[in-house]
Amino acid sequence: MRTCSKTTRLLLILALIIVWPTGGYSMDKIIKTDAEWREILSQEQYHVLREKGTEPAFSGEFNDHHQTGTYVCAGCQTPLFHSSAKFDSGTGWPSFFKPVDKTHIAKHEDKSWFMVRTEVLCAVCDGHLGHVFPDGPAPTGLRYCINSLALRFEPQDAE
Repeated sequence: MRTCSKTTRLLLILALIIVWPTGGYSMDKIIKTDAEWREILSQEQYHVLREKGTEPAFSGEFNDHHQTGTYVCAGCQTPLFHSSAKFDSGTGWPSFFKPVDKTHIAKHEDKSWFMVRTEVLCAVCDGHLGHVFPDGPAPTGLRYCINSLALRFEPQDAE
């Protein structure tokens, strides 16, 4: 029996990681021009998703929303958060303690407003969603504070 070299084994493992399915959801990047984004998003959604804006606290459609289903990116429909991970943080924005899949979001350091925060983006379209803070409930201890305008809701089918 022939054995593989360490390099060959590492390359095979890397290849498997790259092509391993992500739960049946394609994570191909979506890139559009500003004009294309403006065609599919409302002015308010464009401001939040593409210009890193924030909606006023307690104004968003999903702040006090309690249906069962999945919150998806308003820009590209990537599943982001399930209603089972939503909680009332009292902040005025929809809050979640974990994403549907950690590969569906990206995080970046945000040094705006004279503070350092962690910005949360859609990993597929790079749309600004909100921020994540380390003051959430168990089991993660995280609070993903997300703009309603960055989300669309897909209700769970009644069975």
